[in-house]
Parts: sequence; C-alpha cells; structure tokens
Amino acid sequence: MTERKEFRVAVVGATGAVGQQMIKTLENRDFPVSELVLLSSARSAGSKVIYKGNEITVEEAKPESFAGVDIALFSAGGSVSKQLAPEAVRHGAIVVDNTSAFRMDEHIPLVVPEVNEEDLLNHNGIIANPNCSTIQMVVALEPLRKRYGLDKIIVSTYQAVSGAGGAAVKEMEDQTRAILDGKDIDPQILPVKSGEKHYQIAFNAIPQIDTFVENGFTYEEMKMINETKKIMHMPELQIAATCVRLPVGTGHSESVYIEMTEGGVSATDVKALLAESPGVVLQDDPEQQLYPMPALCVGKRDVFVGRIRKDLDNDKGFHMWVVSDNLLKGAAWNSVQIAESLVKLGLVK
Repeated sequence: MTERKEFRVAVVGATGAVGQQMIKTLENRDFPVSELVLLSSARSAGSKVIYKGNEITVEEAKPESFAGVDIALFSAGGSVSKQLAPEAVRHGAIVVDNTSAFRMDEHIPLVVPEVNEEDLLNHNGIIANPNCSTIQMVVALEPLRKRYGLDKIIVSTYQAVSGAGGAAVKEMEDQTRAILDGKDIDPQILPVKSGEKHYQIAFNAIPQIDTFVENGFTYEEMKMINETKKIMHMPELQIAATCVRLPVGTGHSESVYIEMTEGGVSATDVKALLAESPGVVLQDDPEQQLYPMPALCVGKRDVFVGRIRKDLDNDKGFHMWVVSDNLLKGAAWNSVQIAESLVKLGLVK
C-alpha cells in the first residue's frame, strides 16, 4: 500500500469568514495536511482555532511565515495578497488566492476545476480563485458551452450580505430588529463601506455591489464579465451582468439567460446534461415546486440549478436559476478544490 503524501498548508486570513470555511473544508475533505499553519493580521494573531481536535495558535502573517509551506490558501484582502503571495512563492509555496489581486493577470490562471482545471498546468506559483458569483455561473454553463456552444449570457444576481463580510451581516441583523421594533437605523456599510452614501439592507434590495466604473457597470459586474471570458477562454463572448444585494445571510442566487450556438435543443436536453455534470445538482420540478433556494444551499459545496426553460421567442435561448453557498463553492471550497487538483496533477512538490 502506497503511503499518502502529505503537505504543509498555510491559511492566510484564518480568522475571517472564508478562512474559517477553508479550515473546515480542509478537515471535512481530509486533505493530506502534515501541518496546518494559520496566519492573520497582527490584530487577530494569538487567536486559537481547533483543527481535527487540536488547538492551533494563529500567527501574524510575515514573509518568513511561508518557509517550508507547500500550499498557501489566501483570503485576507487584495493588499495582503499583493504583498505576501510573491513572498510565499519565493519560499517555495504554491499560492491559491481568493482575492481579486491577480485574477485578470494574463500570466496567472483563473481556475474553476469543473471548467478549466487544465489551466493549472501553466501556473507560475500563483493561482487565482474567481469571484463567488462568477464561479457558480460558469459551473452551471460550462457543460452547455462544451456540448452546444455559447454565444451570449445575460445574468442578474441576487447576492447574500455575507459577501460583504461579517460586519455587514451583523448590520443587516441589527437593522432588521430595529425596524421591527420601530426604531431608527443608521446604515454604515452597504452598498460600499468606503462610499459616500449608505443604505439599509434589511427589507431592501440594493442594485449596487462594489463601486461604479465609467461605463455604468459596477466592478462586481465587470468581474463577472471579464472573469467568465478568461475562464472559458472566450474573449468574444457577449455577456452582461446586473448585481444586486439582497437581505439574505448566505447563498447567492442568479437569474441567467443564455443563447447557445446550436439550435433545436430542448429544456429536457439541458436538464439531462446538467443532471450528470460535475459539481451541479439539478433541482427542477415545477409540479412539486422544486427549485434551488439560498436557505437550502448553506453548508453545501454544489451549485444548484433549476427553473430551466426555453425562451419563448429565441430557439437558442434558455433561462435558468442558479444558487450556491458563496462562502463555500464561491470561495473556500473552490480554493481547496484547486489544491486537490494540484495534488492530483502532481504539481505540488
């Protein structure tokens, strides 16, 4: 029997929401960890985290922290990644980065294993994890692209508050209690913490995630547009996005309209293909009112797809509803999944 090779793994941002999910996912997947190194800012250093029954002390992330590390999972903000990811690589680690710092760098692969795992073969030490809303959409659409071709995507997202951080979730909860009690509220975080105006999220929908760019789209919408083209290797793909924040704790939902290259495809064909696709769970039975919902996806690694129907006017057009846990498949699980792929492909020394 061959002895299982194990690796020294670091988690940067270990005390944050995604970092905590990364640690849980490593444990749940029984990833081959010989030693787990937990790193954070100086403010959070000294915290204790339980991993496989053992207490681990979180240390301050410094360049020398990566000595002897094989794989480093980053989720501590773009500025930290830009500063420390190259240091980790210099010390011999492969970095899987969950921020936007490197996503559109042409020399750095942007990977969703169900879609473009082969891009890992061309990494130079850093692999970028895509935006949460992009990940779940491309997992759902890649099987259709491969079988029937893909010409156009129009997506509207309904994104959970946890995507803006734990403080935003607390503000949503506090606002909800205050409004129900007839008290005044003072929004401080959404839509953008550094913005000039803040709006209530409780009992509301905010059609802005991240700041606006000159073309009228937001950075979040441009992330979905540009990242999808890069992941699918389709610079010519027609795609537009509208991203909206809803008062949901965890779980992003998306209404997706696509136009495929091939005509004559039925909704039954699409459902059958997605039902057998990796990482996808088909939940589509209108008679039984079966469809994906964020409340039922929390804690699950899959992408859930339903409400699949053919467009009434375009033979190549289809509509669908896509839901996933934004902290798992949208962040922690995709990162660990990339690490698993690196091991499977023999890319970790």
